[in-house]
Amino acid sequence: MELFGYTFFQRALLACLLAGIACGTVGVWIVIMKISFIGVAISHAAFAGGLFAILTGQPVVLVSFIFSLAACAVLGPVSDRGQLHPETSIGILFSSTLGLAFLFMGMLPEGRSQGLNLLWGSVLTVSSGDVGLLAATAGLVVLSACLFYKEMQSVIFNRELARASGIAAAVFFYLLLFFTGATVSVTLKSVGGLLVFAFIINPAASAYQVTFSLKKMYGLSILFAVVSGWFGLLAASLFNVPAGACIVLVSSIIFALAAIFSPKRRSNEKQA
Repeated sequence: MELFGYTFFQRALLACLLAGIACGTVGVWIVIMKISFIGVAISHAAFAGGLFAILTGQPVVLVSFIFSLAACAVLGPVSDRGQLHPETSIGILFSSTLGLAFLFMGMLPEGRSQGLNLLWGSVLTVSSGDVGLLAATAGLVVLSACLFYKEMQSVIFNRELARASGIAAAVFFYLLLFFTGATVSVTLKSVGGLLVFAFIINPAASAYQVTFSLKKMYGLSILFAVVSGWFGLLAASLFNVPAGACIVLVSSIIFALAAIFSPKRRSNEKQA
């Protein structure tokens, strides 16, 4: 209980709350659209950007955000108009950004510990500025989800049908990619570049297992993400292990429990 009296730990708890809100919301869009691999590609692009920022002495969040946006700028048009299947284009982007990440990691002269912090995450070292960015991103994501609820609902369930209904499906799809990139960038330092995609997908996938309602799925996804963040942080503090890994492991346990007790699974078993 002594941990709760320290400012750095209180800041880490707040960071987990805000990251959970942003990742939980974005994760719903990605899971329902069945584009989970997009989170992997964008997270690795952000990770490569963070390493490049360390290498060149630039702000980590800013450069990782630029790399994420560049990845989104490639994924969007290729998915819409490319001749390749979207998963193929995402795979190419993923391998390219992963190659850049290891290249930049190898070029770091003495700052490999900083690179490893981006790899595994270090939520206990987040600053007030990092928390401010998380708050701004989480607020923007939730506000957009509320203001454009019907449009987002149409786009994530069926883009073609949304386009036929007069909704600017491409605009909202690019907006979704933008928020995914922003969320990955601002949570990079707390969760880690190789783990943040799981923190986005696992809570949403867990919520998808236990509810048929989109509104409830938003709420449960955020709840599962925040609980994963807090319990993962506590476990990391108690056992002196990487916080990002603990957060993702807790979210995986929640998913396993949700899958076991899923009403959807029981419904399918009855039908069978």
